[in-house]
Amino acid sequence: MTVPHRTRHDNTHTQETILVTGGAGFIGSHTVVQLLNLGKHLVIVDNLCNSFEESLHRAQALADNPTGSLAFHKVDLLDGVALEAVFQLYSFSACIHFAGLKAVGESSQIPLGYYQTNITGTLNLVQLLQRYNCRNLIFSSSATVYGLPTSDAPLKEDAPTGAMNPYGRTKLYIEQILRDTSESEPGQWNIILLRYFNPVGAHESGRIGEDPNGTPNNLMPYVAQVAIGRRPAINVFGNDYNTKDGTGVRDYIHIQDLARGHVAALGKIETVLRSDNPLGCVPYNLGTGLGYSVMEMIHSMSKAVGHDLPFRVIGRRPGDVATVIADPGLAAKELGWKAEKSLEDMCQDLWRWQTLNPEGYSTSSKTTTTTQHTPQVTALPTIPGKHTVTDGQDGRSTPPFQLSSAFSPVNSPAPEAALRKTGRTAI
Repeated sequence: MTVPHRTRHDNTHTQETILVTGGAGFIGSHTVVQLLNLGKHLVIVDNLCNSFEESLHRAQALADNPTGSLAFHKVDLLDGVALEAVFQLYSFSACIHFAGLKAVGESSQIPLGYYQTNITGTLNLVQLLQRYNCRNLIFSSSATVYGLPTSDAPLKEDAPTGAMNPYGRTKLYIEQILRDTSESEPGQWNIILLRYFNPVGAHESGRIGEDPNGTPNNLMPYVAQVAIGRRPAINVFGNDYNTKDGTGVRDYIHIQDLARGHVAALGKIETVLRSDNPLGCVPYNLGTGLGYSVMEMIHSMSKAVGHDLPFRVIGRRPGDVATVIADPGLAAKELGWKAEKSLEDMCQDLWRWQTLNPEGYSTSSKTTTTTQHTPQVTALPTIPGKHTVTDGQDGRSTPPFQLSSAFSPVNSPAPEAALRKTGRTAI
């Protein structure tokens, strides 16, 4: 149900900012650096269930444009009251929506948790964007929406969709929700769906990168942990595919190129706003258009590390296909974007991140060097809500996977107490 616009309180910030959900995560933190470099003013909301606040400190330190700013709210998108309290504080010009659970295997074990977190969280967010008249949205989608490709040809945006796991279906359903929302208000929404292929690598400084929670679900973080000695060997799932060496071929994209894709998408929306010709809802593939096999990735990482990495071939995984490659032509044509970094860059930057941070962001702060230009990250205390639970072990939070009487739907009014208690404190 569409909720009506609410008037903001008099003590809100008048400066327009970009809302970034899940901004402390792997893709989010790299995008944050690039947006800060452009002098953008950002508000990050993240429940830290699979990310660290430290990534935002480092992102802020890496930014080389002091005119940019960043504020962080530890808020779960499932907590509609807390999320609305954030909306009451700022005037958002656009939103980049990264937040969500993303492990394919885990999604099959706890599908309800994935549907609740990814879909309900997005519904809360989009209703508030609508209520507070911010209809410019970039959504973090995935190539998993294409399901089981019918050929090895590069996938275009009009290829058939049909996700094969709960994670992919959450992305597919959210895409449809956003299309329906856009069509329900013709000429008002600018929504860009960015379908990622396989992001790898890290910032070239080695200061921020991917720090998966538990056993990595993706190939290259697992390879990096084998290289650093945290795991014994790489599992190669099948070597009897119809590919150059029998192992699966995928389109891998450097995380910095992917972050630039978000900047390009934001630029597209800004251009459209000036022309007064709304986009509606449009998907774009972000990939290189090149395919590398599992063995090519292992050999390339071995070269970056300086020695051969151990691997073992085991059986295929259900649902895996031989080849999945993007056709990124539409993004090149309409966003002016294309991937620039090589496979060698991906592996070297990933290895630099892993060696500088052998335990990820949990690596002792004593190993963190201080830079001359370290802008302040501003943190706001968690707005009172029912859904953020810190497990106390590694700084992450445990996401809620079940509905309860404590759930606060987005159409509940934000309590005055939540707004009064919200204030800036330096971290």
